[in-house]
Amino acid sequence: MAKCAICGKGVTFGHNVSHSNRKTNRTWKPNIRRVKAVVNGSNKTVDVCSRCLRSGKVTRAI
Repeated sequence: MAKCAICGKGVTFGHNVSHSNRKTNRTWKPNIRRVKAVVNGSNKTVDVCSRCLRSGKVTRAI
């Protein structure tokens, strides 16, 4: 599932727009990483977006 466990960021929908202005559906998926992190004092594997990893919202397990 393409959803961040920390911030809840998920798939966004929109349109591809061609030069002739025809519109087809498309999706933008978040950059999700499966990471071993410390959650409530224990190590767990969670799906986290790269922005949460960069900003320090997740403490990585060693």
